[in-house]
Amino acid sequence: MNAMRKTKAKASARRPSAKPLIQSQPKPPFPEQHQDAPGLESRLDPKPRWQASEYHAAGKLNRRVALVTGGDSGIGRAVAYLFAREGADVAIGYLPVEEDDALETKRAIESAGRKCLLLPGDLSNAKACRQAVEKTVRTFGQLDILVSNAAHQMRKSRPEDVDDAEFDLTFRTNVYAYFWLVKAALPHLKPGSAIIATSSETGLLGSGSLPDYSATKGAINALTKTLAQDLVERGIRVNAVAPGPVWTPLNAADAGASPEKVAKFGSQTPIGRPAQPEELAPAYVFLASDADSSYITGIVLPVMGGETSGG
Repeated sequence: MNAMRKTKAKASARRPSAKPLIQSQPKPPFPEQHQDAPGLESRLDPKPRWQASEYHAAGKLNRRVALVTGGDSGIGRAVAYLFAREGADVAIGYLPVEEDDALETKRAIESAGRKCLLLPGDLSNAKACRQAVEKTVRTFGQLDILVSNAAHQMRKSRPEDVDDAEFDLTFRTNVYAYFWLVKAALPHLKPGSAIIATSSETGLLGSGSLPDYSATKGAINALTKTLAQDLVERGIRVNAVAPGPVWTPLNAADAGASPEKVAKFGSQTPIGRPAQPEELAPAYVFLASDADSSYITGIVLPVMGGETSGG
């Protein structure tokens, strides 16, 4: 009996006193806030959690080079940083007005002992996509991982409120750029390389206030599956990650989201809160790592806080 009590005491002593991340990440309501698009992470309250202090790197991406678009903030920043901790040099694409956020990401990557290339530019333009790839290869001599993550989103009350210019910008940023980047990258990608796109739960479930954005994410899912079939014989894997709500500047800078809605962002999920970027980034490491996911291509991986979909 005494031995059983001692065993239980030892087991109890090994348990961490802090709550697990599923319960300890910030929950709404957040302070009411709004930013002009595209938004800056440095101005969000609370600050997104992206450093993944509980994550233990294992050198899964040693001697690799990654290009992460939208790498200045949000999911892209967390992914770029974790890639660096796993041993990769990283190029990050971002809009010129996001320079301050990009510099913070660069400092973090360099603090992990890796190199970072800054690539300001508007990826809704095909030339900018080609230049991002060319500069990455010219600087690092190779490209092994492409993450198409940059996105444009603007909520509207009714479908009629989405004008042609807005519809075009959303598709050019979210879908065209993905395809342009892949086309530019393919001459440089060798067997074992990985392409990862950021999709969304809206591409699986739809969203009444985001008809154009949801349509682009559905297109990303179909394009990912098609590219996976086309490139599997070349030894290149293509996958996507479909996040639920994530606490990033994209939401506070959405002109269609009132400060009151931003304060409650993510509260409708089964977990009751939005994801933090650090909770998404390990999925990208998994899909980028040949050691972890060499038999996985053509999937859309849902990371949706308990929301489920058979799509």
